[in-house]
Amino acid sequence: MNDDKKQELITVYVDDREVRVPPGTNMIEAAAKAGIEVPHYCYHPKLSVAGNCRMCMVELGMPEKDRATGKPVLDNEGNQKVMWIPKPAIACATKAMPGIRIKTKSDLARSCQEGVMEFLLVNHPLDCPICDQAGECRLQEFATDYGRGYSRFVEEKNVKPKRTLLGPRVMLDDERCILCSRCVRFCQEIADDDVLGFVDRGSYTTLTCYPGKQLENNYSLNTVDICPVGALTSTDFRFKMRPWFLRETHSICTESSVGVNTVVSSREGKIHRITPRRNDEVNDTWMADSGRELYKQVEAKHRLLKAVVDSFETDNVGGAIREAADLLKGERKIAFVGSGRSSVEEQFLFKKLADQAGARLTALVGRVAEGDGLLISADRNPNVRGALVTGLINELPEAELSDLEDAIDKEEIDTVVAYNEDLSAAGISEQQLAKVTIIYVGTHFNETSARARVVLPASTVFEKNGSFINQQYRLQKFLQAVPGRAEGQDDRRILAGMLAEFGVLVSPEIDDVWAEMSETIETFRDIGFMKIPSTGLLLDPPSHLRDLRYPEGGSLHYEPAKEEASVT
Repeated sequence: MNDDKKQELITVYVDDREVRVPPGTNMIEAAAKAGIEVPHYCYHPKLSVAGNCRMCMVELGMPEKDRATGKPVLDNEGNQKVMWIPKPAIACATKAMPGIRIKTKSDLARSCQEGVMEFLLVNHPLDCPICDQAGECRLQEFATDYGRGYSRFVEEKNVKPKRTLLGPRVMLDDERCILCSRCVRFCQEIADDDVLGFVDRGSYTTLTCYPGKQLENNYSLNTVDICPVGALTSTDFRFKMRPWFLRETHSICTESSVGVNTVVSSREGKIHRITPRRNDEVNDTWMADSGRELYKQVEAKHRLLKAVVDSFETDNVGGAIREAADLLKGERKIAFVGSGRSSVEEQFLFKKLADQAGARLTALVGRVAEGDGLLISADRNPNVRGALVTGLINELPEAELSDLEDAIDKEEIDTVVAYNEDLSAAGISEQQLAKVTIIYVGTHFNETSARARVVLPASTVFEKNGSFINQQYRLQKFLQAVPGRAEGQDDRRILAGMLAEFGVLVSPEIDDVWAEMSETIETFRDIGFMKIPSTGLLLDPPSHLRDLRYPEGGSLHYEPAKEEASVT
């Protein structure tokens, strides 16, 4: 750390611990840097400060200064005197200033925490055993850590509406709501859909939608994620699984090139939900509702589960791979159509196979639509940049495979290898498909797989390890969440098996693939799969790739990374 950056940090004190943070840092965050928890409900690091739950009350002190001279006032031992404010302050609305001090565990702070918790529980129903939030509820946790441990309330609790649909994907149980307003602020500030608000007063205050409106924007389920209690629940996940039974796996959303970081929650090989994972450089703490539905492709009815040779299913995947390789040998005029939804490792092996087969044409199917200004970009493929860096393609792809159409019509192509892409959807007509021999590697049945001579079932993103390069040229990895459903091998093993038929021995293990990529591709120099951090690795692509861009499509804008705070 250089001297200039050191000067940007100031010293604050949390429970007598010295913490170095940037000026203006929220004191809840400053305390967290010191490993000290300040309980809170309404505060969220990505939303404006509301200060209405009062759970984060602390004792606040400032260094005493002489009013005449402005110089610090010292005690008899030469230490800085501190003026402690007699009334508690809320940490969420307190910004770090040089020398500021807070006490989070004093008698006053503890008394405030117990009092606030007692008021929050006055009308809260005792339905934890059936609450969907049980196991990840901040009210449960803070009631244990900061509550009195007993109730003095003997009157009847207020009854509020239950099972209220706020929108198609979000249900409200108003008895559990603690009026933190996180959901209200999210809709106003992030989703730009001012649809939620409070009505009535006091203990009768109720969350509701504005008349004639519903919570139906494509980011509505983020309100469920940030709800600290069980008031807002997902209609898709509601009552389906207890959180403590779920196995959580880090993954990447494949909906677009933004590369939203996600957590895939599964049990016994079945995925139950997808939620966002915080990455301030990519998606903050949010994700689109539509991306949460993608796990359903794993068990879709049109999923390909067996290899097919000449219209007959076979359990001999190795034989199907040999059959596919044989079709690529001899005097064949071959085209390879790759996918922007396949991983960097798969694109590298696919390019290697195309070179060995002497492909005359290599293409990728583009998917471009209008971005939403948030977390869905114009490029609807998650890994076009991976195809550019690995050399599979040299320019941004188009949706229509016009070059392949022309080549088929001119009889310059008689065999096509399609990797997880439906050629029919990409503009190839039935007549043109009938003119060529097709080898299809993919996850789901479509017009191309129906016409293929050989079909090799592949794995979805949830059933394998790999990496994508997003629109920032940030390399991000995803991990296998559930076992593969397709009989046989995953994508890398299929491609490695076909390469072996050409006499090229390649290990399909992901670390070995990366070892070869780091040696042959300058952008990947000294990178390995295990070296990719959980927040991704920003690459330095070749100069000719930096100016390739789709029309503006909605990536979030971030400032350069700031200096990390330090604790002493």
